[in-house]
Formats: sequence, C-alpha cells, structure tokens
Amino acid sequence: MFFRLWVIGWLTAGLLFGGSTLAADRKGAIPPLLESLRLEKTLTFCGEAVPLEDPDVRERMEKELLLSLWDRDQAVLWLKRSSRYFPVIEAMLSRAGLPDDLKYVALAESALRPHVGSPKGAIGFWQFLPETGRRYGLTVNEFIDQRRSLNASTKAAVTYFSKLYEKFGSWSLAAAAFNMGEEGLQAEILAQGVSNFYRLYLPLETQRYLFRILSAKLILTQPERYGFHLQDGDYYPPIKFTTVELTCYEETSLTVVAQATQTDFKRIKDLNPELRGHYLAAGTYTLAIPENTPPGVQKRFNQGHQKWSQQRQERIYIVRPGDNLSTIAEQFRVPLAAILIWNRIDLKSPLHPGDRLIIYPVGSRTDSP
Repeated sequence: MFFRLWVIGWLTAGLLFGGSTLAADRKGAIPPLLESLRLEKTLTFCGEAVPLEDPDVRERMEKELLLSLWDRDQAVLWLKRSSRYFPVIEAMLSRAGLPDDLKYVALAESALRPHVGSPKGAIGFWQFLPETGRRYGLTVNEFIDQRRSLNASTKAAVTYFSKLYEKFGSWSLAAAAFNMGEEGLQAEILAQGVSNFYRLYLPLETQRYLFRILSAKLILTQPERYGFHLQDGDYYPPIKFTTVELTCYEETSLTVVAQATQTDFKRIKDLNPELRGHYLAAGTYTLAIPENTPPGVQKRFNQGHQKWSQQRQERIYIVRPGDNLSTIAEQFRVPLAAILIWNRIDLKSPLHPGDRLIIYPVGSRTDSP
C-alpha cells in the first residue's frame, strides 16, 4: 500500500512540477499545472489591463484558473458550445459597439445553457433575475420566459451593460455590477472611497466573478496551451432554423405547433427555449422552426387547433363526489401527471364535484396533450 501511494504521489508531482516523466510536451497531454499558471504579463478584460503585478490580483486569478482547469469536462463543454452560441452573441455585441470580451460573461454565468437556474431565481444564458429581465424588455410570465432566449436575453444584456458602463466608466466595475447589482456596488464604492474593482472589498462571489470570466477567456482563446486539443468536428454546429410568424387565437397545445411545422414537441421546445410548459397562450409569436419546413404553417396550425379543441370536448370527465385526482387516474389507467398536464392544474389544486377534466383514456387516439 505504501509503495502504491508513493507511486501516485510521484506521478502527481510530475504533473504539478513539469517532470519529464509524463512527457507533458506531447500533443494531447495535459500540461503541468504550474506551467498553466505562468500567465502572460499582459492580460486584459474589454481592453482594460488586469494588474497581475499586484500579488493579491495574481493569486485570485490563479485560483480561478486552477478551478476551471480542474473541471476539465466542463471546460470541454465550454469549448464545444462556443461555436454554437458565440457567433450570435459576438454579432450583437459588435453591432452595439460593445467589447467582444463580454461574451465570456454569458459563458461564466450559464456555461451557455438556456435553462440553467440559480437558487436566487436567475435563469438563462445571462442569468437575469425576473425583475431585472423585465426591466430590460424581457417577457417573463407563465407561458414565456425570454431569459432562456439567446437573442432576446443577449439584447437585454447589451442594453444593461451599456447602461452599467455609462454609470461606472469601467468594464470591470460594470461586470461586478452585473453580478451583485448596481446599487450594491455603488454603495460599496461610496462607503470605501474606492472605484477600482481590484481594490474593492465586495461580496466574495463578486470578488471571484471577474476572474472566473477571465479564466474562461484564457481557456477559450488558448485551448491547446491548457491541454484541450479539439478538432473542427468536435465543436457543436450552429443551430439551423428559420422563423415563422404564428397567430394563436386561443390557448393551444405546443404539440399542435409541432404538427403544423412537421416536427416534434421536443424540437419546438429546443428551438424556442423561452416557451414554458406544454401550452401556447393566445397571441402572435415569431417562432424558430426547422429550416426545411414547407410553407403553410399557419393554415396547418389552424386546422390542427380545431381538431385538438374538438378532441378535448369529446374527452371531458365530470368530477363526482368522492373523486380525487389519484382515483380518477386509477379509474382511467392513466398517469396522474398526465391529468395535470392535460388540464394545466397543480397537484395541490382542490377538486370539487362538477369540475370538468380532460381525460384521454388508455387506447384512445390522441396526438397532443
């Protein structure tokens, strides 16, 4: 056992200190950690120099870089997803005249995942809280959550960052404000009499925040240096789609939309992550649909909705005294969860005699909830 532990320690030392044992210079090998920490003398965020000559700043930078490099599977996914989403973000930043480095904020916030959420209620690519998202033009309600939309949320982020930079005059402070809130940052600046991000004592998460972003930038701009040797085919391709304007005159199932666009429910949800749940509320929408969808979507949608509405009317069950959702589900041999989806009700919702429920018994033909 002692010998085994000694060997493991010896190999680890080779990785850490760059011994020749592991031939770290071989293509595809993971470089020694200490070599990875030898940062270039010049590191910038949005054109602003990062003062690495300050020992405290260098230590904070090295810590976050080490943590990012330790989570190598996550870093690989960063790289692979970047080719799918960065072109859209880069184009929107460029049109607004904002620094390209801001795209790494989205990467650090969400790892470029539309549905990821935080315990505080932030959601989406840029992790907007509901009230902040609404303030910058995003729809956030029962049916639509545009924080999950790449285009809509990036447009909101562009507007927000423009305002933050105008207020604080520094991109590092703008990033800090994006993380902790502009009022909180302004209060700390006034209380401490300091307006330099690197010299401010801020909440610990915010103190780390910019360095997480910079770590992502270093890895994505120099992947080979950090041992990530991806080929062109390893990167995820951009999502291909076209858009259609669709008018929904009354609430309907998203499966009706899928049928009208000749695809499936999952594809519609994946192309339009801002759509919540199983239903589309009344209104007019610009939806992303598969790029080869034939014309006539609105006509097929209207026909599908009419059929769906008729089917629902034929499947109404009148709640009787003594019924509950569990007994009804058992009676019709359907999952209780399906009843909740079909009727858009909560498990805790009270049920009363005379209530009308939509039930599709096992064996009945139904193409949509």
